[in-house]
Amino acid sequence: MNCKPLNQKSYGHIPHFPGSRIGPGDHRCSDGQLTIATLKARDKHDVIIVQEKVDGSNVGIAKINNIIVPLTRTGYRAETSPFEQHHYFASWVLHPNQWERFASLLNEGERLCGEWLMQAHGTRYNLPHEPFVPFDLMTGMIRLPWPDFRVRVIQHGFTLPNTLHEGGPLSIDEAMSRLRISGHGAIDPVEGAVWRVERYEQIKKGVASERRRKVDFLAKYIRPDKQDGIYLPEISGKPPIFNWLPEKTT
Repeated sequence: MNCKPLNQKSYGHIPHFPGSRIGPGDHRCSDGQLTIATLKARDKHDVIIVQEKVDGSNVGIAKINNIIVPLTRTGYRAETSPFEQHHYFASWVLHPNQWERFASLLNEGERLCGEWLMQAHGTRYNLPHEPFVPFDLMTGMIRLPWPDFRVRVIQHGFTLPNTLHEGGPLSIDEAMSRLRISGHGAIDPVEGAVWRVERYEQIKKGVASERRRKVDFLAKYIRPDKQDGIYLPEISGKPPIFNWLPEKTT
C-alpha cells in the first residue's frame, strides 16, 4: 500500500499576488498580505525576504523514526512516484554521500523541503550547483525562521535560493527587475519570486523585550506569460530535457 509517511502533504501551495499567473489548485493572497510584503510593513517587527522562485519539482526529505525518507510534494515516498525524476531523487538522497548530510541536519520529525531541478519543467537551467535547492525546514506545518534555517542548512553544504532582498517591503516590479540574471543558471527567463514575511512576536503580553521570530506567511508572483511544464514530455511531446544527470556527480 502506498501510504503517506507524514500522514499529510509534504508541502502546500503558496498563495499568489494579484497579477501572478495562477495554475490549477492555486489561490490568491489577501490584500493585507500584499500590502505588508510589497508596500508597507505593520511595524519594525516585520522582516521581508524575497527570493528567486526556482522551477522544478517540489520534494522533501523527512526523518521519521530515525530513518531518512525522500518524499514528493503530496507526501508519498518518492520511489513510489509514477515520474522517473522522483526515483532519481530518492536514489540521490539515499546515496551514502547525501544520506549523511540529511541524517546530520535533520532532527526527529523534521523535514527539509525544496526544489528538485534535475528535469526541466517550464525553465531550463545550466546549474552551477547540485540539483536540490532547499527553502524550508518544517516540523508539521511550522516553518523554521530564515536566520535559523540558513545557519543550519549552509553548514551542510546546500545551496539556498537566490536572495534578492531582506528587510522592509519590496515591490513586485523591483523584485522582477532584480531577476534579470538568475542565481541558479536559468537559461529561460526566471519564472518569478517568493516573498517570505517573518515577524518578531511577543512571547508574553506586556513584556515588549521578549520576542521570538516566526514565519508569518509566504506569497509569490509568477510572470503572467510563464507557461507551466512546456519542457515535460507529456506536454511537449518531445524527449525530456535534463538540467542534471547522475553521472555528473560523485
